[in-house]
Amino acid sequence: MASLTSSTITHPFLSNNNSNLLISSNHVVSISFPGTRKMVGKKKKNYGATITAMAQPQRSAMQYNQLGDSNLVVSEITFGTMTFGEQNTEKEAHEMLSYAVEHGINTLDTAEMYPIPTKKETQGLTDTYIGSWLKSRPRDEIILATKVSGYTDRLTYVRDNAPEVLRVDAANIKESVEKSLKRLNTDYIDLLQIHWPDRYVALFGEFFYDPTKWRQSVPFAEQLRAFQELIDEGKVRYIGVSNETSYGVMEFINAAKSEGLPKIVSIQNSYSLLARCKFEVDLVEVCHPKNCNVGLLSYSPLGGGALSGKYLDPESEAAKRGRLQLFPGYMERYNKSIAKEATAQYIEVAKKHGLSPVELALGFVRDRPFMTSTIIGATSLEQLKEDIDAFLTTERPLSPDVMTDIETVFKRYKDPTIF
Repeated sequence: MASLTSSTITHPFLSNNNSNLLISSNHVVSISFPGTRKMVGKKKKNYGATITAMAQPQRSAMQYNQLGDSNLVVSEITFGTMTFGEQNTEKEAHEMLSYAVEHGINTLDTAEMYPIPTKKETQGLTDTYIGSWLKSRPRDEIILATKVSGYTDRLTYVRDNAPEVLRVDAANIKESVEKSLKRLNTDYIDLLQIHWPDRYVALFGEFFYDPTKWRQSVPFAEQLRAFQELIDEGKVRYIGVSNETSYGVMEFINAAKSEGLPKIVSIQNSYSLLARCKFEVDLVEVCHPKNCNVGLLSYSPLGGGALSGKYLDPESEAAKRGRLQLFPGYMERYNKSIAKEATAQYIEVAKKHGLSPVELALGFVRDRPFMTSTIIGATSLEQLKEDIDAFLTTERPLSPDVMTDIETVFKRYKDPTIF
């Protein structure tokens, strides 16, 4: 990671003598996380450590949490990169990536289908921009997470082995990883996630399961065997899921246990003031450290930018530049629902307590006891700075009075993005 000063703390991904390790400093430091690739495919111990380091004297500590029972220690902020290649140039991407790591972020999230919205002519540019940036960085100081696309007949151009439909089978997984490695200019992926399931589930704004849409899918054990091969080859360190349900997590856990296959260590699902129930109802129990110990990487903590309040006035310049208006049909659940009503109420809560809408929204997600890391994206350096500042300068944790007011709004608007 790029140094903020000449002072450096080196953390060797936890040692046997560092259980419950807490590193802190009252001055600006940088942190280096040496790689542990020699441990790929082997049994790791669960040390449950949190590491902190001050970025500036007036800021709170950037925290680093162990991801599930893996050996990955991730920053509480993960930088999401899906705008690179669509809304951001390569130069802008490099500037934001450098700023992110210089301010304590050590984890990057991408996907083979990025940028968004996905198009054949731009697919893979996000990875390419990250790969060109990585050439100037020590690879083992970055935790690189990417995603293999799930079942779909709309993205067949990303794969040679899937002329009609993408699947999460051995041939698709292997081809996806090989192409991702090449674009990313690396020889291994720290965390490989299934972007969405091979089987039918309610996705991307759908809330209720439709039993009539059930379809035959690739068995869980077969998917895990394909990942095992890549882990054994040293091309993947750990695996996770995304947009997954409690049923799916449990099936992956049980298949790994019964077949001696690699265990998923993470779940990347939507979570914000506007989308809480799908995780809080029962996934929180499944993923609990004392149960399956699967770390949550939350995406859309600002509800696609809706919680910033910029879409409340559709004629504002900020709204016109935002994704929800630039790309018709994108994340309609935040526009064609009562989410705007709820957002207005949360903004009033923020004003009451002297917070910006972004500080309230990100502070809430940051402080959840089940949160491992929150994925934030940005289309400008200014946006990225605001998001990082919201994490590190907002009162930690949010006060009981703030939380009481949040819960009051939540009781009236439970997941208001449901159509």
